[in-house]
Order: sequence, then structure tokens, then C-alpha cells
Amino acid sequence: MKLIERATDFLQTQPVRLGVNADIRKMAKAVAKAAPKPDDRKIVVSFNASTRITGLSLNAAFAMLTGWSLRLQGVRVAHFTCKRGMTRCVLGTDNNDVRRLPPCQQCVMQSAAIYDRSDVIWMDFYNTTDFAKSLHGTNLAELRNFEYEGIPLGELCLPSMRWILRRHHLQDDEDTCILYRHYILSAYKVAKKFERLLGEIEPRSVMVFNGMQFPEATTRWVAHQHELPVYSHEVGLRPFSAFFTEGEATAYPVNIPDTFQLSDEQNRELDDYLSKRFKGDFSMAGVSFWPEMTGLDEAFVEKITRFKQVVPIFTNVIFDTSQPHANVLFSDMFSWLDSVLEVVRAHPETLFVIRAHPDESRPGKESRESVTDWVNARNAEQLPNLVFVGPDAYFSSYEMIQRAKFVMIYNSTIGMEASIMGAPVLCAGKARFTQLDTVFFPESREAYLAQLQSFLVADEVQAPEAYRLNARRFLYYQLYRTSLPFDQFLKPDGIWPGFVRLKDFGPQELLPENSPTLKVISQGLLEGKDFLLPE
Repeated sequence: MKLIERATDFLQTQPVRLGVNADIRKMAKAVAKAAPKPDDRKIVVSFNASTRITGLSLNAAFAMLTGWSLRLQGVRVAHFTCKRGMTRCVLGTDNNDVRRLPPCQQCVMQSAAIYDRSDVIWMDFYNTTDFAKSLHGTNLAELRNFEYEGIPLGELCLPSMRWILRRHHLQDDEDTCILYRHYILSAYKVAKKFERLLGEIEPRSVMVFNGMQFPEATTRWVAHQHELPVYSHEVGLRPFSAFFTEGEATAYPVNIPDTFQLSDEQNRELDDYLSKRFKGDFSMAGVSFWPEMTGLDEAFVEKITRFKQVVPIFTNVIFDTSQPHANVLFSDMFSWLDSVLEVVRAHPETLFVIRAHPDESRPGKESRESVTDWVNARNAEQLPNLVFVGPDAYFSSYEMIQRAKFVMIYNSTIGMEASIMGAPVLCAGKARFTQLDTVFFPESREAYLAQLQSFLVADEVQAPEAYRLNARRFLYYQLYRTSLPFDQFLKPDGIWPGFVRLKDFGPQELLPENSPTLKVISQGLLEGKDFLLPE
């Protein structure tokens, strides 16, 4: 049935896909005609095998447009591109049938369009028969710690395993081990082919998507062994925007000067953005999380009045690639929730409201180890002082924050928003905004639990004013300095959220002097400058 649905979807979307690819080829031809002879002293390698199978995703578009811009500046852009070189890839995995081969034909056809008239180095067959024998019979623990020729392959593949299987705690069964072996085998192929590539050319830098999915994580690891700078990109906070960094893109490192303070105009700009966001009017990576947002119903408000105080608890998607960065106080989010549940039992005077992240139930990306499952397994809703709000309940978390004594989060962005609202926020995981003093973020698990206890028994909890100001500074920087807009070139493709097509523009618009975004990216990739828009 699933194959029939896929085939039907493919046939129905083909006319639009053909139009998208025709636009790409038309621009590729114009770029090739306008570009000067490439300078072999200026080489950038681009690799993004985990951005799409068919169609043009946002991140695939970011890399494609950046490559065109660099070529127009005389830079040689070498596109390291998969051509059936992996036995399994992340997006090509069917997590209901790990034995099913990836749709390589569709992917290669799409690559042929995106890299039309480009310098492509194909990652094709590589004989790994002897290596594959070393994986035979390995169990989950052995796979997680698997190393070969000094390459930490098990570690490099773990985030992808969690992401595609939609769980943090992997099941030690045959299907999981089969997929893990395929990923490790494929990562080894990527490493050997990329090592060979670096033996043939000397790039100035390497550009990869995300840096956490195993194909790009492996190239990143190999490049670092050669002491090459590696820059990764992810979607930015604004629509059609990208975030580039030499650090971990999924951790969103941002270096905000101590001297930076918001002007009156910048404060007004931020307030305008927040007024829309607090109504649920925002999207990220082309996905709108809130099709609607409702206020707190009367029954819920009445229940709050029966307790001395209310404390909302905001969770995350456990398999998200931000989670490895977050797990510094607790081994994972569920370990944190287990500790919190004991506190809930010990404080019957407090109403705790656990709010599941809306992305847990996103169609096609549903969590298989969810907060809903955790609540059910522990009979948490049997506690009279605990309310669970599922991922598909679109009521306003902001109204709940206004009524809260303080707010608890793991590493969710709503913690930053709560700080902006003036609420005290107790954070259990490292978040992008904990780079500044924006929330209460203790240094250890023990200190966290002690802080939680002190907040619960205190007559009142207040956050320093500096937390609110720092949260505003961080959000402004994230919106208007680090989110590099590509809306000059892109528009929605009208089929899938997060997929795009090209607007009408000429090659000259891709030059740095005509695009602040591409100027910033070019200077970052070629000169090592910060990927920041000017004020």
C-alpha cells in the first residue's frame, strides 16, 4: 500500500517537479556561460547528501545557490555527490522496512538537475567486502562503539540512527542492527572516497549540510583530519533563511559582542516579530507548527485555581539533532522527566503541566519514542497534580506562561520566549540561547534538582532583568544577523512544505555585490569571516 501511495504521489507531482528542474537547468546554463575560468587555487568542496531525494529542499537550494555564486567569482566548486555510493542513506531509508533499497534512481536524476554543468565528483561504488566482514554478527553495543582504521564510525552514525528511527533509545533487535551496519558500511565508503578526493585536490574549505547526519558528519571528520575548515549550514529562524557556521550548525553557536544592545528601532522590529509569533504566526524550514492557536479553556483555568501554583514543563523531540548538544546535565530528556516526576509526586500543592512538542506528531516524522508514550508508561496522568498536553493540542502556551510561577524546559526555544516575557525559566539541557545568561541553567544534575526544589517552596521566583534583555539580544541576533535570507531567489514549490523553486533572476544577482547574503557566505567560506549580516 505504501508503495502505491508513493508511486501515486510521484506521478501527481511530476509536472511540477519537471518545471522546477527545468528552471534549475536554465539557470545552470546561464551561470556556466557567465562564470570565468575557475581558479584551482580557490577550491570549495560542497557535500549535502542528506537534504533531499527528489525536488529542491531549502538546504539543497542554499548549497546550489552558494555554489553558483562562488563559480561566478572564479572559484572552483567541487560537488562531492552520491551516485549509488551508499548501501543506505538517511532520507532513502524506509524505517518500516530497513531491508528496502534506497530510491537511488530518483536521487541521481535530481542530482543531475541540481548539479547540471557543474564540477561533480561522483561518489560511486567502492569495494568494501573485507570491511563488511568485520561487521558480521555485531550487536547494538558493539555497533555504537565501532571504530575502524581510527574512524569512529559507530559514533558518527548514531545521530542518524536516532533521527531516522525517531527514537533516542535504540532497540537491540535485528532490524536496528541491520540498518546500523548499513550506515557504518556506507560511512566507511564515504570516508574512503572523500579521502581519495582530498588526495587529488586541495580545497580552501568544505561546505556540508547540518554536519550531524552520517554522510556529512563523516566528510567533516575526514576534512578535520586534514586540518581543513568545515562549514555547515541549516535552516535559519526566518522563512527562506540559512544559518552557516564553522561550529556545529545544530547547536547554533552565535558570538554576540558584550557591547551589542538593541536600539529603539531594533526593539520595535523585534516586538513586531514577537507579536506575530505569540499568536502562532510563524514557520521554520517551511513548516507551520500551529495551524491554529486557541486560548486556555474554562475547565483548565478552573483547575489551575485549585492549586497553590502552576508550573509548565516544555519538552522536545527526543531524536532531534539538537539533543546531543543538550544532554549535559542529564543523559537524555526522558532521564530528566523521570527525575521531574519524582518532584511532581512530592509537591501535590503544585499543578505541573507537561507540554509535548508539536513536532512529535508531524505527519511523516512522528516520534516512535514520544513524551506521550512516556506519560502512558508511567501512568503520569493518574497524578491529580499533573496535566499532559499532547503535541496536537493547539492551545496557547504563552497564556500558560503568563500564569506560571516559573517555567521548566529541556532546551526548547520557548524557554527563550518565556524569558522575553519576563518569566523565570529553569533549563535542564544546553540550548542555543544558554550561550548568554538568559535562563537559570545550573552546572550539574544535583544543582538543578536543588534549584527546582528551592523554586517550588519559595514564596516568589523572579528572574534577573538581564535574562530578559539577553534573551531579546539573542533572538534579535538570530533573526536579523545570523539568519541569512534567500527569499530574493526562492519561493515555495507548492507541493511539499520545506521544498522550493527558483524565482526569476539573472546570474548577476548571485554576485556578492548584489546579494548581502551571498557576500557574507562567500567571505565566510573563502576568508573565514563570521557569517553575519551587517547591522
